[in-house]
Amino acid sequence: MEKNFIRVRSVKDIVISSILIIGGCLLVTLPDSDPLNILGFFIIFTGIILGLLLKSAYKDEETGILYRKKERFFEICHKETLSNVVAGKNCKADLSAEDKGNGLRLDIYHSQKSGKAYIQLYEYIPYKYEPCTCMQEHDTEAVTELIGK
Repeated sequence: MEKNFIRVRSVKDIVISSILIIGGCLLVTLPDSDPLNILGFFIIFTGIILGLLLKSAYKDEETGILYRKKERFFEICHKETLSNVVAGKNCKADLSAEDKGNGLRLDIYHSQKSGKAYIQLYEYIPYKYEPCTCMQEHDTEAVTELIGK
């Protein structure tokens, strides 16, 4: 299954940058203090930069549904176990082994709206991660432990 996800701005990203811009404008309009006006300009500038750069959601190219991404890193010795998790043969992954190495990366794209999660395992080959499994579709409830709400 070939799924393509594109990074896009979420509502949360837009709200954060908007609040910074509006807060900065309020500080600039205060007539009393020059330091507050300068701070307001810096806050406006920060809000604009964040509005341009901050993209924390992922959109499925086919359906247009927004997904969130969760990455988990494991040692290379867990490759067979994680491959079985991705294939759906075993939905129990040993999360105590997480973050003890970065030879494997487990990408999980999940959405509450669609109720689906897409999982793919990557292996680190010098200078980049190469996919070692195909992307598999699962129900969000089945991979709740991996998502780690």
